[in-house]
Amino acid sequence: MLSEVMHIGITVSDMERSISFYRDVLGLDYQGELIMEGPETDALFRCTGCKVRVAYLNGSSELFAPPLELIQFLEPRFEVSRPDLQKTSISEICFRCEDIDRLYRYLKDHKVECLSEPQSFDFTRYGFGKSRAIYFKDPDGIILEAIQDAGE
Repeated sequence: MLSEVMHIGITVSDMERSISFYRDVLGLDYQGELIMEGPETDALFRCTGCKVRVAYLNGSSELFAPPLELIQFLEPRFEVSRPDLQKTSISEICFRCEDIDRLYRYLKDHKVECLSEPQSFDFTRYGFGKSRAIYFKDPDGIILEAIQDAGE
């Protein structure tokens, strides 16, 4: 049902500092960014009044990998936690799927916790297109995402 890793998401506390690090220090190519807000964003992130800044960076001539998605929550402000290798944690891993409604039903049938039903997004004004997405949790509570291209 899942076909490929779409991007790797990392929640950051300072977007400018993070873009600078991944672009200037690690050599990833900055692809652009967008702001997510509204009822779909609230539902997807299971958060009221959610406003999120998202930036995308992708490989370089020396690195071939899915894009890196940097996520900064602008509203509401969240506690900044200290990363620790002794704790299970990742922001998300996103997978492409062809039929997100079928996948959602499959996950629910298998007692997988989903943060919301599939949500539709139109980011054409940012040059990214339309999609449908859901977040769900693995057995350790790590957030995973599935995304379906919704076409133009």
